[in-house]
Amino acid sequence: MSLNDDDGYGSGGYAGGGHAGGDYGRTDTGQTRTRLPDGGSQAYGGARRSRTGLSSRNLITVVGVVVLLIAAIAFANRGGGTGGGDGGAKGDADKGAQAQSTAPTGEKPVKGKDAGIATGFARTEQGAQSAAANYVVALTGVGMYEADKRRQIIETVYAPSVAAARKRDLDKVFTDPAFLGRIGLQPDGTAPKGGTFVSRSNPVGTKIEAFQGDSAKVAVWYSALFGIAGGSSKNPVTESWFTNTFDLKWVDGDWKVVDFTEKNGPAPIGQDQAASSAEEMSKAVEGFGGFTYAR
Repeated sequence: MSLNDDDGYGSGGYAGGGHAGGDYGRTDTGQTRTRLPDGGSQAYGGARRSRTGLSSRNLITVVGVVVLLIAAIAFANRGGGTGGGDGGAKGDADKGAQAQSTAPTGEKPVKGKDAGIATGFARTEQGAQSAAANYVVALTGVGMYEADKRRQIIETVYAPSVAAARKRDLDKVFTDPAFLGRIGLQPDGTAPKGGTFVSRSNPVGTKIEAFQGDSAKVAVWYSALFGIAGGSSKNPVTESWFTNTFDLKWVDGDWKVVDFTEKNGPAPIGQDQAASSAEEMSKAVEGFGGFTYAR
């Protein structure tokens, strides 16, 4: 929905029974009598009291409100200092709950790459977040559907202590003909003739759940495009939203995955936007390269 699309909000507001067509503002329904502040009664539109006194009162009221507002702000600022009881502790708690924006820091995020995946992340919270975001992209990409690339990804992303077991599990999934058929791929994991397989994740943000120097728990919120772009596709490309939480360990100078969990969402409301044609989607996927992510 674009910014000027009013159909999605309050479509029955004024059009159906608000002021339009009602009696509001009509003068043929009889006089309206108004009780004035001095206790008198005058017909609507009749003699009216001078407004001098009311203006003075309004001015005094406004000044009083401003004074009270200034006093409240000063009190709040004083309460947040070191002498404000538990105000300082509350401020620290609020600060910790705030999201940290992904912004450039001037620090080099990685030292190199392996199997097309960024490696050599810093042993910091920022480095752990960067590793987790990059690993989401690798583990959900089309490379996982090719045997050689899948092996390289697993060996790069997972800790050696769990890599062998993960490879066995993932090989079973990505070579299962029934699974591949359900998602529209051929038994060898390739797209049918005339189709383009799309599996691309786009991290939106990361969050440190826990950090202890050589271990970290990082949540990554991301959107995912998945499906077959093609004129005869029965599995068109769709968008989904997930949050993956990675347990990372510092192993041989880099962050490695030892475990992770996945859950759906948070998912925004879909925009009222026409879907692109299969041809347009194929050209977009082939023409726009995916990102690697580093803070």
